[in-house]
Amino acid sequence: MSHLEKEKQKLVARIRRIRGQVDSVEKSLGSEADCADVLMLLANIRGGINSLMAEVLEDHIRNHMMGPEKSPAPSVELAEDLIDLVRAYLK
Repeated sequence: MSHLEKEKQKLVARIRRIRGQVDSVEKSLGSEADCADVLMLLANIRGGINSLMAEVLEDHIRNHMMGPEKSPAPSVELAEDLIDLVRAYLK
């Protein structure tokens, strides 16, 4: 995960926004809101999750796979790790 406190706070803020969106879906379903409105809320949640996932993935690559202790030249192992991450992300 992100090693800077400021970055951690940004990620936590994103999670809280997503949680608020999920709560809105629950309220909408309970009040029998219009299906189009519920679908829009769900699309917003999916976008928020995808954005958060991309940021965490980028953070992982930068800090754990390509950090200063790693060699600058990409390796087959690094490529395989990246492929595995992307595949898991796209499931």
